[in-house]
Amino acid sequence: MTDSTPVIDIRDLHKAYGDLEVIKGVNITAAAGHVVSLIGSSGSGKSTILRCANLLEDSQQGDILFCGEPVVWKGTGSRRHPGDHQQMIRIRTNLSMVFQQFNLWAHMTILQNVMEAPLTVLKRDRAEVEAAARKYLSKVGIGDKCDVYPAQLSGGQQQRAAIARALCMEPKALLFDEPTSALDPELEQEVVKVIKDLAAEGRTMIIVTHDMRLAADVSDHVVFLHQGKIAEEGPPDVLFGQPKTERLRGFLSATAS
Repeated sequence: MTDSTPVIDIRDLHKAYGDLEVIKGVNITAAAGHVVSLIGSSGSGKSTILRCANLLEDSQQGDILFCGEPVVWKGTGSRRHPGDHQQMIRIRTNLSMVFQQFNLWAHMTILQNVMEAPLTVLKRDRAEVEAAARKYLSKVGIGDKCDVYPAQLSGGQQQRAAIARALCMEPKALLFDEPTSALDPELEQEVVKVIKDLAAEGRTMIIVTHDMRLAADVSDHVVFLHQGKIAEEGPPDVLFGQPKTERLRGFLSATAS
């Protein structure tokens, strides 16, 4: 991988559920240190693209490259799936995903939640993982919550714990799927601050979000999706300040009201 090689490179992606085609030939590139935000109405395909990038969903056509390495596929069409299990595990462990729902283990403390994947998946040294977990929990502002359980935290704190868990995998990129949509506005700002701090550090991220202000503030590139296709894309100042299509103008007007 050279400095100019994208961390994530999605080319001509197609995804269908039976006869319903939800992604219709999408190209998305996330360069190292860049933030790409995916915006659009519900059902436009944003979250599906993220799940295909992380190989949680199988796509039927197109290429996905991670740090210049193309995903190896087996089969075609509806029978296509990743053909190299070790490659799939390697890609997934380097693309940490933060979901809308926090998905924390209820029976584990916050510290245990953050440590679990590096210990069991990466087989890292326990002392090293614990030090990293405490560092990342402090980084997201809940270093004092290591020994409590998820049910004892607010939604915003739980989502910040989920972000610390993702960071503890030391991934090459972070994928956020509507990270603030399940939160009250006050708690949402706690998470937004963490994401902004990560963007300022130069973390590579793809963010699916309904928060246009977040997309405008942190993104290097914004992609507006409509019915499984890219309707418009560009730098945030252009996309939000000078939308070219009536479709995007209508969407931005609706989200601002």
